[in-house]
Amino acid sequence: MNIPSIRASEGSWRKLLAETLPLFGHRNWIVVADSAYPSQSQPGVRTIAAPDDHLDVIDGVLTEIDRAGHVRPILHLDEELEFLSDEDIAGVGAFRAGLAALLGAGVRSAPHESIIHRLDAAAGMFEILVIKTSFQIPYTSVFIELDCGYWDAESERRLRMRMESAQANANAVQIRYTAS
Repeated sequence: MNIPSIRASEGSWRKLLAETLPLFGHRNWIVVADSAYPSQSQPGVRTIAAPDDHLDVIDGVLTEIDRAGHVRPILHLDEELEFLSDEDIAGVGAFRAGLAALLGAGVRSAPHESIIHRLDAAAGMFEILVIKTSFQIPYTSVFIELDCGYWDAESERRLRMRMESAQANANAVQIRYTAS
Protein backbone atom coordinates (compact mmCIF):
# COMPACT_ATOMS: atom_id res chain seq x y z
CA MET A 1 0.00 0.00 0.00
CA ASN A 2 1.38 3.41 -0.90
CA ILE A 3 0.75 5.88 1.90
CA PRO A 4 0.37 9.53 0.84
CA SER A 5 2.75 12.18 2.14
CA ILE A 6 1.36 15.48 3.34
CA ARG A 7 2.39 18.95 4.41
CA ALA A 8 1.17 19.64 7.94
CA SER A 9 0.33 23.04 9.31
CA GLU A 10 2.05 24.14 12.50
CA GLY A 11 1.26 21.64 15.25
CA SER A 12 -1.06 19.51 13.09
CA TRP A 13 1.57 16.76 12.91
CA ARG A 14 0.62 16.08 16.55
CA LYS A 15 -2.92 15.15 15.48
CA LEU A 16 -1.59 12.87 12.74
CA LEU A 17 0.83 11.25 15.20
CA ALA A 18 -1.96 10.77 17.76
CA GLU A 19 -4.06 9.02 15.08
CA THR A 20 -1.15 6.86 13.87
CA LEU A 21 0.52 5.86 17.14
CA PRO A 22 -2.26 3.54 18.40
CA LEU A 23 -1.86 1.55 15.15
CA PHE A 24 1.91 1.23 15.56
CA GLY A 25 3.66 -1.45 17.56
CA HIS A 26 7.08 -3.00 17.88
CA ARG A 27 9.01 -2.95 14.60
CA ASN A 28 7.37 0.26 13.38
CA TRP A 29 9.58 3.35 13.16
CA ILE A 30 9.08 7.09 13.56
CA VAL A 31 11.73 9.42 12.15
CA VAL A 32 12.07 13.11 12.98
CA ALA A 33 14.13 14.29 10.04
CA ASP A 34 16.03 17.40 9.03
CA SER A 35 15.06 19.25 5.86
CA ALA A 36 17.48 17.44 3.52
CA TYR A 37 16.11 14.01 4.41
CA PRO A 38 14.87 12.41 1.18
CA SER A 39 11.32 11.43 0.45
CA GLN A 40 11.47 7.64 0.37
CA SER A 41 9.70 5.74 -2.40
CA GLN A 42 9.27 2.53 -0.40
CA PRO A 43 5.60 1.68 0.16
CA GLY A 44 4.77 1.93 3.82
CA VAL A 45 6.73 5.13 4.40
CA ARG A 46 4.58 8.18 5.11
CA THR A 47 6.20 11.61 5.23
CA ILE A 48 4.72 14.63 6.98
CA ALA A 49 6.32 18.05 6.48
CA ALA A 50 6.13 19.87 9.83
CA PRO A 51 7.04 23.56 10.12
CA ASP A 52 7.69 23.30 13.89
CA ASP A 53 11.10 23.50 15.60
CA HIS A 54 13.15 20.30 15.24
CA LEU A 55 13.79 19.78 18.97
CA ASP A 56 10.15 20.57 19.77
CA VAL A 57 9.01 17.89 17.32
CA ILE A 58 11.44 15.35 18.81
CA ASP A 59 10.19 16.20 22.30
CA GLY A 60 6.56 15.99 21.20
CA VAL A 61 7.01 12.61 19.54
CA LEU A 62 8.77 11.14 22.58
CA THR A 63 6.07 12.55 24.87
CA GLU A 64 3.34 10.91 22.78
CA ILE A 65 5.18 7.59 22.73
CA ASP A 66 5.53 7.74 26.50
CA ARG A 67 1.81 8.51 26.90
CA ALA A 68 0.83 5.63 24.60
CA GLY A 69 2.34 3.02 26.93
CA HIS A 70 2.03 0.11 24.49
CA VAL A 71 5.34 1.00 22.82
CA ARG A 72 8.70 2.34 23.97
CA PRO A 73 11.37 4.07 21.91
CA ILE A 74 14.73 2.69 20.90
CA LEU A 75 16.61 5.80 19.82
CA HIS A 76 19.11 5.91 16.96
CA LEU A 77 21.24 8.82 15.78
CA ASP A 78 23.55 9.28 12.84
CA GLU A 79 27.09 8.61 14.02
CA GLU A 80 28.26 11.48 11.82
CA LEU A 81 26.60 13.97 14.21
CA GLU A 82 29.26 13.23 16.86
CA PHE A 83 31.99 14.39 14.48
CA LEU A 84 30.47 17.63 13.22
CA SER A 85 31.82 20.85 14.69
CA ASP A 86 30.63 24.44 14.72
CA GLU A 87 33.43 25.08 12.21
CA ASP A 88 31.64 22.70 9.84
CA ILE A 89 28.18 24.11 10.45
CA ALA A 90 27.18 26.82 12.90
CA GLY A 91 24.88 25.75 15.70
CA VAL A 92 25.63 22.03 15.74
CA GLY A 93 27.18 22.17 19.21
CA ALA A 94 24.12 23.87 20.70
CA PHE A 95 21.87 21.42 18.90
CA ARG A 96 23.80 18.43 20.29
CA ALA A 97 23.50 19.88 23.81
CA GLY A 98 19.74 20.36 23.42
CA LEU A 99 19.34 16.89 21.95
CA ALA A 100 21.35 15.29 24.75
CA ALA A 101 19.10 17.02 27.30
CA LEU A 102 16.03 15.57 25.57
CA LEU A 103 17.27 12.06 24.90
CA GLY A 104 19.49 11.29 27.88
CA ALA A 105 21.58 8.11 27.88
CA GLY A 106 21.11 4.87 26.00
CA VAL A 107 20.99 6.30 22.50
CA ARG A 108 22.47 4.12 19.76
CA SER A 109 24.44 5.60 16.91
CA ALA A 110 25.44 4.14 13.56
CA PRO A 111 26.53 5.50 10.19
CA HIS A 112 23.68 7.23 8.39
CA GLU A 113 23.65 4.77 5.48
CA SER A 114 23.40 1.84 7.89
CA ILE A 115 20.30 3.31 9.53
CA ILE A 116 18.75 4.07 6.13
CA HIS A 117 19.27 0.44 5.08
CA ARG A 118 17.53 -0.73 8.29
CA LEU A 119 14.61 1.59 7.57
CA ASP A 120 14.41 0.37 4.00
CA ALA A 121 14.30 -3.25 5.19
CA ALA A 122 11.68 -2.45 7.85
CA ALA A 123 9.49 -0.58 5.34
CA GLY A 124 9.12 -3.79 3.36
CA MET A 125 6.92 -5.19 6.12
CA PHE A 126 6.11 -2.40 8.58
CA GLU A 127 4.96 1.20 8.33
CA ILE A 128 7.29 4.10 9.00
CA LEU A 129 6.24 7.64 9.80
CA VAL A 130 8.70 10.40 8.84
CA ILE A 131 8.09 13.84 10.31
CA LYS A 132 10.30 16.18 8.31
CA THR A 133 11.13 19.58 9.78
CA SER A 134 12.77 22.60 8.14
CA PHE A 135 15.91 22.21 10.31
CA GLN A 136 19.07 22.73 8.29
CA ILE A 137 21.91 20.98 10.09
CA PRO A 138 22.94 17.65 8.54
CA TYR A 139 22.82 14.30 10.35
CA THR A 140 20.35 15.57 12.94
CA SER A 141 17.53 13.14 12.23
CA VAL A 142 16.34 11.05 15.16
CA PHE A 143 15.32 7.52 14.25
CA ILE A 144 12.87 5.97 16.70
CA GLU A 145 12.48 2.23 16.47
CA LEU A 146 9.40 1.19 18.41
CA ASP A 147 9.53 -1.77 20.75
CA CYS A 148 6.88 -3.34 22.96
CA GLY A 149 6.16 -1.14 25.96
CA TYR A 150 4.97 -3.91 28.26
CA TRP A 151 7.48 -6.66 27.43
CA ASP A 152 11.26 -6.39 27.55
CA ALA A 153 14.24 -8.32 26.17
CA GLU A 154 14.92 -10.09 29.48
CA SER A 155 11.32 -11.37 29.69
CA GLU A 156 11.58 -12.57 26.08
CA ARG A 157 14.87 -14.34 26.83
CA ARG A 158 13.34 -16.18 29.82
CA LEU A 159 10.30 -17.18 27.76
CA ARG A 160 12.50 -18.57 24.97
CA MET A 161 14.61 -20.51 27.48
CA ARG A 162 11.48 -22.12 28.98
CA MET A 163 10.23 -23.00 25.51
CA GLU A 164 13.58 -24.56 24.54
CA SER A 165 13.67 -26.48 27.81
CA ALA A 166 10.13 -27.80 27.27
CA GLN A 167 11.01 -28.82 23.71
CA ALA A 168 14.18 -30.58 24.90
CA ASN A 169 12.17 -32.44 27.58
CA ALA A 170 9.55 -33.45 25.01
CA ASN A 171 12.27 -34.72 22.68
CA ALA A 172 13.86 -36.72 25.54
CA VAL A 173 10.51 -38.32 26.40
CA GLN A 174 9.90 -39.16 22.76
CA ILE A 175 13.36 -40.77 22.45
CA ARG A 176 12.73 -42.89 25.59
CA TYR A 177 9.27 -43.87 24.33
CA THR A 178 10.62 -44.81 20.90
CA ALA A 179 13.49 -46.79 22.43
CA SER A 180 11.09 -48.88 24.58
